[in-house]
Amino acid sequence: MGTRVVTVAIVTLLIIASTIGGAAAKDRRSEEDNGSVIGTVIGATVGAGLALVGLPVCLGALGFTGAGIAAGSVAAKMMSAAAIANGGGVAAGSTVAVLQSVGAAGLSLGAKAGLTAALGSAGAAAGDYITE
Repeated sequence: MGTRVVTVAIVTLLIIASTIGGAAAKDRRSEEDNGSVIGTVIGATVGAGLALVGLPVCLGALGFTGAGIAAGSVAAKMMSAAAIANGGGVAAGSTVAVLQSVGAAGLSLGAKAGLTAALGSAGAAAGDYITE
């Protein structure tokens, strides 16, 4: 478990560092746009935070918990609708099944790295766009 945390932290830092390097190179070309690096760094950090912290928190708030689907939650309503549509059971690989799996076991290392890369880059692009 500790090795996974270290690996995700290293991947996150590499993504943010490469984003900062790209923004700094862009700022050296344009002296009038010095706020771009700060906006890019903030955006990348927010994006990575959403991937690593925000997604599990949101899934728990929807009712996809480690103990199962919480009664009366959005997840319970989704499961009920999926069961009705499938004649009484939730199909393996369906959206509800995948979200419950993530809610119970968490994201895999590959999923964390991929989401961190995607959302960190998207956040960096958004932060750069907003500060222009």
